[in-house]
Amino acid sequence: MSARPSVSVYSASSDSVVGTCPLPAVFTAPIRSDIVQFVHTNMAKNSRQAYAVNRLSGMNHSAHSWGTGRAVARIPRISGGGTSTSGAGAFGNMCRGGRMFAPTKIFRRWHRKINLHQKRFAVVSALAASSVPSLVMSRGHKIENVPEVPLVVEDSIQGYEKTKEAVAFLKAIAAIDDMNRVNDSREIRAGRGKMRNRRYVARRGPMLVMPNNQGTRAFRNIFGLDLANVSALNLLHLAPGGHVGRFVIWICDLDEDSVRAAGQDLRHVHGGVRCE
Repeated sequence: MSARPSVSVYSASSDSVVGTCPLPAVFTAPIRSDIVQFVHTNMAKNSRQAYAVNRLSGMNHSAHSWGTGRAVARIPRISGGGTSTSGAGAFGNMCRGGRMFAPTKIFRRWHRKINLHQKRFAVVSALAASSVPSLVMSRGHKIENVPEVPLVVEDSIQGYEKTKEAVAFLKAIAAIDDMNRVNDSREIRAGRGKMRNRRYVARRGPMLVMPNNQGTRAFRNIFGLDLANVSALNLLHLAPGGHVGRFVIWICDLDEDSVRAAGQDLRHVHGGVRCE
């Protein structure tokens, strides 16, 4: 956890400090990676779609058991004669063309309920872990040249409208190294997912947290960069794969009233150490 009273606010065009802002109490919360992993696993299950095999799959045969007395297994066998399949076993999961064992059903318990306080505590722990450089680096993020963690920048980037301005900003704060790591990791997915609009897989890059939804047009088309609102942070983005230490870039308005309002919003949504 971080124990600093304030953090530096960096310029959007260079690594120079333009001011400071108080560190919200949420970053001093205890880090419980086990709770984060548990909540993440259950949250990820809530986006699954029901699937099942056809209830008649593997059962479309005219087959009957020969009974006892023939020194063969009592599995149902295909009727008839004159073909190679006559007398072959059918229906069983060990038979060629038979049904699967325990066919999947659509009434499986797909979704999971999560305790509200447990979910809040997991988000708070993930936020606190994002301010610890060692945990951020352990996730694989390239932050050796980043001036400070947590990284806070001025709000002038919310006026960007071009992607080239956003890329120049990432270069100025030395976050481009992590973006290059994401681009180098991009590869074609193994399996059927490549045919289902999930063709590529890649590592996760930094996440940009904004106080409002301004300036998203410049950043939304950058591969590997996630955008989030400070009042709608998601554990699936704060701790991808259930692993804490996401590289988060925060936007701060240097106006005193705005800083106080942003801290109150973060504290109101996520609470402090006690998650109130």
